[in-house]
Amino acid sequence: MKRLILATRNANKVTELRAILAGAGLDVELVGADAYPEIPDVKETGVTFAENALLKAHALAQATGHPAVADDSGLCVDVLNGAPGIFSARWAGRHGDDKANLDLLLAQLSDIAEEHRGAHFACAAALALPDGTERVVEGRLEGTLRHEPAGTGGFGYDPILQPLGETRTCAELTAEEKNAISHRGEAFRGLVPVVRELLG
Repeated sequence: MKRLILATRNANKVTELRAILAGAGLDVELVGADAYPEIPDVKETGVTFAENALLKAHALAQATGHPAVADDSGLCVDVLNGAPGIFSARWAGRHGDDKANLDLLLAQLSDIAEEHRGAHFACAAALALPDGTERVVEGRLEGTLRHEPAGTGGFGYDPILQPLGETRTCAELTAEEKNAISHRGEAFRGLVPVVRELLG
């Protein structure tokens, strides 16, 4: 069985991709970066989601000798010309402070009318082989931004993005509902033919 490494220490992401690969009938052993604690996290110095995903996937493939998958994602707001984008996790200055990021973004958009509150979650998923072969697949979840957070599920900006055609925010959806439409789910599902092609 071919080993495939997902560049994350987030067990939920590993579970999500493992289920997608198994559902497609791919005989792959998927492990997270936790399986290689000696390998340091890669600095995300790219200027696009795809660049950051490729940086992480190549670094892990080189360090382990196994094919590696990595993803990078964020929220892109229309009136902010696509920001916070790659800076989504550190929009308020400190990496991973979801509440501060959310509060700052809502404050910046406080005067923006409903019709101009369009936004989307974007995700780039990259697969890299130790020989340097690479592929990138992208996913999007279109929506509009609420004025106030709603829901307790998910993380990041989930409480303010309401997917198109929905009356609830991403944080109000069940995990199954969210995975079915999410930008990451779409990108990970898009990797299936790539994994099939490159790993047989």
